[in-house]
Amino acid sequence: MHIAIHDVAHRFPGTEYLFEHVNYRIDPGQTVALCGPSGCGKSTLLSILAGWEKPTQGTIEKHEIGRIGWVFQNPYGVARRTALDHVVFPLLAKGWDRNDAEAQAYEALDLFDLGYAADRRFSALSGGEAQRLMLARAVCSHPDMLLVDEPTAQLDTKTAHSVSNVLGNLAGQGMIVIVATHDPDTRNACGRVIDLADYAPSETQPEVTETEAIQIEEIKTEATATEATVFEETSTV
Repeated sequence: MHIAIHDVAHRFPGTEYLFEHVNYRIDPGQTVALCGPSGCGKSTLLSILAGWEKPTQGTIEKHEIGRIGWVFQNPYGVARRTALDHVVFPLLAKGWDRNDAEAQAYEALDLFDLGYAADRRFSALSGGEAQRLMLARAVCSHPDMLLVDEPTAQLDTKTAHSVSNVLGNLAGQGMIVIVATHDPDTRNACGRVIDLADYAPSETQPEVTETEAIQIEEIKTEATATEATVFEETSTV
């Protein structure tokens, strides 16, 4: 099992490249920090690795990677469900017995110092607790590859340090862990680092392709039509 990045570059229509010539291979048992300044494409590269976004250039090779877990920067949950319910759910979906699933879920909650909040509704959790809950749920689902986007953004310094250490040790469970982060603690806790600043585009940018030019013109046309409609409706009031 591994994931390999082969000469990947990416940009969105009408914009400059975020990064280019990224080459990297990640194997199980490795935790990789994905770093770089704001706007350099960290979340975009996570999307490419997950298969949600196709790179402008290059390819992503996934070998024997079946299940991919993703923890977003902003936690989402069901307001009336407890923290334990959220962590148990992926195991029940796999067909686990409820008692066995709960035992595993409590271990995951304890891993992120959330055992005390097992019976607390999601709506009653703080932002930091909700973020850690999403990490616990992702770990409990045992993905082959875990993608984590800014896991410590909503945490206080002490809790962030603890979570960083846990993330740094997760690869010991046999999964590939890739963490997009600005946090020096999280970066230092990871065994390897991809710094997108090292893959910043050259000063000479390629011209906009014909397809991209058409897409840009379509967006401009739609925007102009919308403005005209709003103006007409406003004028008739």
